[in-house]
Amino acid sequence: MELNQPINGRLSKKSTPQLTAIELFAGAGGLALGIEKAGFETTALIELDKDAANTLKTNRPNWNVICDDIANISIMDLSKFFHLEVGELDLLSGGAPCQAFSYAGKRLGLEDARGTLFYHYAVFLQKLQPKVFLFENVRGLLSHDKGRTYKTIVNVFTESGYTIQKKILNAWDYGNAQKRERLITIGVRNDLVGKISIDFPEPHQYKPVLRDVLKDVPESVGAQYSEYKRDIFKLVPPGGYWRDIPEDIAKDYMKSCWYMGGGRTGILRRMSMDEPSLTVLTSPTQKQTERCHPLEPRPFNVRENARIQSFPDEWKFCGTVGSQYKQVGNAVPVNLAYDIACEIRKGLEQIKCGN
Repeated sequence: MELNQPINGRLSKKSTPQLTAIELFAGAGGLALGIEKAGFETTALIELDKDAANTLKTNRPNWNVICDDIANISIMDLSKFFHLEVGELDLLSGGAPCQAFSYAGKRLGLEDARGTLFYHYAVFLQKLQPKVFLFENVRGLLSHDKGRTYKTIVNVFTESGYTIQKKILNAWDYGNAQKRERLITIGVRNDLVGKISIDFPEPHQYKPVLRDVLKDVPESVGAQYSEYKRDIFKLVPPGGYWRDIPEDIAKDYMKSCWYMGGGRTGILRRMSMDEPSLTVLTSPTQKQTERCHPLEPRPFNVRENARIQSFPDEWKFCGTVGSQYKQVGNAVPVNLAYDIACEIRKGLEQIKCGN
């Protein structure tokens, strides 16, 4: 497989970078890699986790990776720090973890977000005034605190001088063998509204399944189940879960979970080669959200999860096995990031073409 080529091969040609991007909360680089493939030059990435920062540096020695607390950076004169004029940056991207806002729903402004990581994203936005921003997060952000948290976020974006559009996108629709819904928020600076038109990407006609991505996966580190758990998973058919094994065995394994309400379909869940993966998680062995390999009684290993997240095989992850699982699980699927970034690029090129 060619260096940095995602699994489905759609990105074998690298575009000549013409547009600039800065990424916050960069993680292991799923979003940044997709943005790069769409033709952006990533001029800086900020990431606090040392292992994730090392992953970025290892794979892209030319990237300006800043391993520091974003709170230490956001207080600076960002234009001078990044050698940018205000308004010069084309794209600010990132997915700030959104903890509960202490006062969300009261003032519905930047003060509500103070003390959260989103606050620093907003400060970057206000100080740099990029032409466009991309804010990625979990679907649940829409309903958090009865919608007040996301309302606060949108109000901050609006007060910062941006026109907002949002949509929930499922990675399965965009070349990833995974059901993973993400809330995508895009903002266009108000003075460019009418000059820039950005659409969300159209779903692909073909939606891949695990059979498409689990061929010839390179050797990899990975977690294993206990012997007890392996023996139970041997009883679960591909595509099945706890209801598909003898009741007494399931009851003994599930213990108190047996008496819980709901379908509990994540317990003893085994994937099938003919379906997409459920959302790749940061840990491979969480009891109520299990994703057993379709053909073997074990969790997916790191490289298999990376394939499901559409990372290229050559993208190396640094740190312990647990850290690598976490980096892959937290990432934006590369192919999803690419499709979104391509639409943003089309919009920004409207300015360069004088439209």
